[in-house]
Amino acid sequence: MARSAAALALLAALAAGQAAAQGLVRIDGSSTVFPIVESAAHGYRRAAGSPAGVAVAVSGSAGGLRKFCRGELDLANASRPIQRAEMVQCAQSGVRYFELPVGVDALTVVVHPSNDWLEGGVTLAELRRIWEPAAQGRVVRWNQVNPKWPDLRLRLYGPGADSGTFEYFTEAIAGKARASRRDYTASEDDEVLVQAV
Repeated sequence: MARSAAALALLAALAAGQAAAQGLVRIDGSSTVFPIVESAAHGYRRAAGSPAGVAVAVSGSAGGLRKFCRGELDLANASRPIQRAEMVQCAQSGVRYFELPVGVDALTVVVHPSNDWLEGGVTLAELRRIWEPAAQGRVVRWNQVNPKWPDLRLRLYGPGADSGTFEYFTEAIAGKARASRRDYTASEDDEVLVQAV
């Protein structure tokens, strides 16, 4: 699979069939992939003769993959491909797996509906000014990003460090994965971020 952080993937342990026979399939990972997995789990639960329950949780791509590579999960879902260090961790734990791409998504930057000064859009350079590590504690008002914007406080919400979306966004905007200001409200749960905005 190409190195695209926006690629959605499921990693399935080769022993997942045993989990189903034992009564519970354990899944964890990306909040981006969660709706797809939850829908599939719901269909599986409703299927006649399903031998197992399904537990679906959200801890972010990295969080789910850590648990998966420790052998704690049957399926991990991620908003990015598995990374080399995670492959090594799985191998060291004796976890054999296959990676199944299930889709490609887009990253969306959203603002509160009352923010009418961004109706014309925001540039990548402006996003970088907001999110780069050097902005922490310094770029705190909209007019510091663009002098045409109002003198109002920035309130930032975004994915947490265990999110594949965080890795992709920081690489695309700041030029280096995981390079970001840290003074924002972070969560691996997309619904928490939606409600915050």
